[in-house]
Amino acid sequence: MQFALLGHPLGHSLSPQVHSLLARCTGAELQYTLCDVPPQELPAAMPGLLGLDGFNVTIPYKGEVVPYLARLDTSAARYGAVNTVAPSAEGPTGYNTDCTGFLRSLGDWKEGLDSVLVLGAGGVGRMFAIECARLGTAVTLAVRESSLPRAGALAEEITATYQVPARALLIGDAAKGDEGYSLLINATPCGMFPHLDECPAPDALIERCGRVFDCIYNPDKTRLLRRAGELQKPALGGLRMLILQAAAAQEIWYGARFREDQLQEIEERLAQVLRKDGSKE
Repeated sequence: MQFALLGHPLGHSLSPQVHSLLARCTGAELQYTLCDVPPQELPAAMPGLLGLDGFNVTIPYKGEVVPYLARLDTSAARYGAVNTVAPSAEGPTGYNTDCTGFLRSLGDWKEGLDSVLVLGAGGVGRMFAIECARLGTAVTLAVRESSLPRAGALAEEITATYQVPARALLIGDAAKGDEGYSLLINATPCGMFPHLDECPAPDALIERCGRVFDCIYNPDKTRLLRRAGELQKPALGGLRMLILQAAAAQEIWYGARFREDQLQEIEERLAQVLRKDGSKE
């Protein structure tokens, strides 16, 4: 079976390793290649990609591929963003397995989740906020001043669509307040390699949150995660989400199924790769 990752620029993507390790668990013969396509070459590249057994999509094409598809799964239609494409009887179909990977990575954290603080309101922040709202969780978006209008519009959309409390405020105001949250989610690149000493939240804010989730997977232990651990807060990094969204793609492509012990082993192996080679993206 032939699969690929479409994006630009792709750098040293972990996706081939992730998919290779997953396929090894199922015994599937799978080839996964990187397809780094400049924007002007996208129209010419799409027929070849649509002829594969499936492909993944990353920045900047998660929205741009939509016109080439016959239909969108509800997961992709909700965000207008596609990260997985698979052939179907109706034609090429777009899915969003990022949200699947996020929810699965939370596991039993979803139980009793009543308030979430999302740092950032970009594409991934929007997904985190809406998925939490769909669970019935109150959402606070904390952003820089330049992002406040976008965050405010998202908060209004969440309240109107999902009937849960939602608001937007400046990250500085969130840090100075005294309100607590069930979960703190970092949806910004703050702390990503090579800026390893950066942390998106001060200790005072981390202390007011029950748990911490950082979408960054390189490094596998960001400064935010290290500080959360030191403050005795349960914390998760983005590596598990990366693996679980890829696993969800393989479920769609060829009906793969994975055991928890297999996923944990893959996570441990990839964490070792990242610690050895910090240039992975």
